[in-house]
Amino acid sequence: MKNVTVIGAGTMGNGIAHVFALGGFRVVLCDISPVALEKALSTIDRNMNRMIEKQKITQEAKDSALSNLTTNTLIAEAVREADLVVEAATENIELKLNIFRKIDQHSPSHALLATNTSSISITKIAGVTSRPSQVIGMHFMNPVPVMKLVEVIRGFSTSDEVCHTIMELSRKLEKTPVEVNDYPGFVSNRILMTMINEAIYTLYEGVGNVSEIDGIMKWGMAHPMGPLQLADFIGLDVCLSILKVIHDGFGNPKYSPCPLLVNMVNAGQLGVKSGAGFYLHKGHGQELEVNPKFAHLLS
Repeated sequence: MKNVTVIGAGTMGNGIAHVFALGGFRVVLCDISPVALEKALSTIDRNMNRMIEKQKITQEAKDSALSNLTTNTLIAEAVREADLVVEAATENIELKLNIFRKIDQHSPSHALLATNTSSISITKIAGVTSRPSQVIGMHFMNPVPVMKLVEVIRGFSTSDEVCHTIMELSRKLEKTPVEVNDYPGFVSNRILMTMINEAIYTLYEGVGNVSEIDGIMKWGMAHPMGPLQLADFIGLDVCLSILKVIHDGFGNPKYSPCPLLVNMVNAGQLGVKSGAGFYLHKGHGQELEVNPKFAHLLS
């Protein structure tokens, strides 16, 4: 396996392209937006410079990685010589299904097709292709160059050989792969999003305020950041979307998104990406400040 195509140049896509390029693979990063591709290359360059500063890679390793990386705005061209395609587009089921129809049509018959989805059924995605046994979930964690876990999700038809190949490939990228089966939310988000949703309910019901809820989980449970701060980092719209998938998949009310989360997304308060969520996000390096809109919840 030498040629990898990554579909989607956003936060996850550029991180995935970063680690494959550093791993010595020839990488094509594909996005319909030339601006997004330009931004992605800038981000990759900046993140590799940070790795040089921390003495994690050499300048020569960076130069070699960037020489392995090209871009394209057309899926048909980007996947033409791919041995592996990793889709990392927006978490939208219809968009992903359309992308997989295209990559199935235009990529070589031997190519493995992976999705970085955090919640959408691998089996459903595989069902729109002519090669369901070669479709698998490859769920990287954010930020991709830093986080070690790759959640490897077997669809109903994924072959043992394909799963073994992706597990070994993840190890070659110096990641830690963990194999799971294809059920709503998989393992990572079924547990994580339920915790985040319960933290939001705890705030919504006035049991504690934002800093108290996060503080208990940081100082008592040794979490690096509290669930409300983490939700802001992930994006409240993304959290809501994943919770809806889990709730719809199981039909169990315990996965029902908290009304406060729904209201915040409707109001455009999405966390870091919008500048405000449970906290106000004023810029890198500034002290975190709780969103004052939550004061009334504790009255």
